[in-house]
Amino acid sequence: MTMDLTRRQWLQRASVIGAFTALGSSPVLAELLRAPRLIPWRNWSGAQSCLPAARLAPKHLDELTQVIRQAPGKIRPVGSAHSFSALVPTDGTLLSLSYFTGLLDHDAQTLQAEFAAGTPMSRMGTPLKDIGQALQNMADIDYQTLAGAISTSTHGTGKQFQSYSAHVCGLQLVTASGDVLDCDSTRHPEVFSAARVSLGALGVATRIRLQNRPAYRLRERQWIAKTEELLEDLDKNTRENQHWEMLVVTHSDYALSIALNETTDPATPPIPADEEGGNEFVNLIEKIDKYGSDFPDLRRTMLNNLRHLASFDDRVGDSFDIYANVRTVRFNEMEYSVPAEHGPACLREILKLIQDKDLRTWFPIEYRYVKADDIPLSMFEGRDSCSISVHQHYQMDHHNFFAAIEPIFWKYNGRPHWGKLHTLNAKNLQPFYPRWQEFIEVRQALDPHGKFLNAHLASILGVNP
Repeated sequence: MTMDLTRRQWLQRASVIGAFTALGSSPVLAELLRAPRLIPWRNWSGAQSCLPAARLAPKHLDELTQVIRQAPGKIRPVGSAHSFSALVPTDGTLLSLSYFTGLLDHDAQTLQAEFAAGTPMSRMGTPLKDIGQALQNMADIDYQTLAGAISTSTHGTGKQFQSYSAHVCGLQLVTASGDVLDCDSTRHPEVFSAARVSLGALGVATRIRLQNRPAYRLRERQWIAKTEELLEDLDKNTRENQHWEMLVVTHSDYALSIALNETTDPATPPIPADEEGGNEFVNLIEKIDKYGSDFPDLRRTMLNNLRHLASFDDRVGDSFDIYANVRTVRFNEMEYSVPAEHGPACLREILKLIQDKDLRTWFPIEYRYVKADDIPLSMFEGRDSCSISVHQHYQMDHHNFFAAIEPIFWKYNGRPHWGKLHTLNAKNLQPFYPRWQEFIEVRQALDPHGKFLNAHLASILGVNP
């Protein structure tokens, strides 16, 4: 192959080079070349995304306050990107607390511990154990950062256990003006009350102090039973087990029942993540849906027979290892918390709709209980609650499925989980929160110009952007 250029080829290439040389002297192109490279952001499921003008990770408090004071547009704090709702997306500044991590202080007498707010929940268990402490309860995943978990009132299960937010006994908050507020029940108490579930709308939390308990071990027991029988035995299951929940298999008559109880028994050998009972169970259901969804009767028979195929060994270990599960399948999620006494009726109505309409889904429905608290924007403010979560595989369209089910939650006075998908705005939400105005007034005082509001927050809080 010859490397010689013809006269025409030479002229064509020279003209291209000349064009770029000419453009290089253009002030517009020069500005474009100097512009920072924009890096897109997506959440864990891929359903939320944005292209922020800046993605920043301040390394210390002084740098953080300067960023907040000088950012030209909107600011949204981001944790582990595990919220399904649009709390994070912005075309302004995306602010990570990835340098704000670790155990900062603790008190052996009061069993309190303070962590940097960007600490992933998955990295809190061992440091707490080393000082003889443990969280009083945990969610079944620990991917979230501490600030993200309390900002959305994330929770575990157990009729006598509250959400993470209810165990916050102090926090540090950087406001829209760059002021640093140390808050607790005596210092800025109105801010402290609201900031325990803030949606990131009051400012950026940097330090969080938690009320803990002595370290402990848990035993996990799992078994498959008929959903209706589990509902009929709710009082027994929730009374005899400290933490109880069930994963209801849609298009079937059965559910996976999960009970966690404190124990002094020795720990069992760890189970590889891909062999954990919950993941194995979900993988079996996915395969049945893939090959049986066109044959509803056959699918139901196959799903009902899972009880003969699935077996679960008890697990014993440190509390933080037993609470948390590895999620190997991505999904989108909608969750509402209804008054505890309405949980069974709400679940039955959802299952009937799925069956009657043959709604396409295969992910189990999660059914849990949470104790009441006194936090203005907590889903559990003033009432013991039953939390019901519906899921859809991230590659399947969730919009129509969730839209069909969401009105059932409204019928039972449900409050949506702030970090999960829902379609409500301030007009719909305010009637469900007796202390709504208390939060709104604190937000207006701390951030009158809405520096921490994106479109989603402006909608759910009723603020004109």
